Amino acid sequence: MKKDIRFVASPPAVVAGMLSLARVGPDDLVYDLGCGDGRLVIAAAELGARGIGVDIDPVLVRRSRENAVAAGQEERTEFRTGNFFEADLSGATVVALYLLHSVNAKLLPKLLRELRPGTRLVSHSFDMGHWPADRRITVEDKWIFLWNL
Repeated sequence: MKKDIRFVASPPAVVAGMLSLARVGPDDLVYDLGCGDGRLVIAAAELGARGIGVDIDPVLVRRSRENAVAAGQEERTEFRTGNFFEADLSGATVVALYLLHSVNAKLLPKLLRELRPGTRLVSHSFDMGHWPADRRITVEDKWIFLWNL
């Protein structure tokens, strides 16, 4: 599998801001596409949500699983090695992204096709081009965008 982007961790305050902006709670199933070290999925689990992280890098997926165990959140989290363009997102209530503009643009048709009305989409730093966000905030000088489907 080919990696289009490299892993850059979101600061903890940005992760918290993303989850807050998306109003993540116990009834949510949060998908993090390109989950890296699993920090967003684990933070969502700490809020009572269930989380699934998808990353193409098996080393990062292994690290995510280890981090979930260390945080005591292995029961509420799942990490999958794979291409998120091929992942079934239909059960998600929240989808989190920290990708590039070009990747978001390629991913948008899949998101619009698979996500149900009411799903929240939250992105760190990168918007969706011509699709304006419903809300936009800054945390530690980083943009966070929210779309409600």
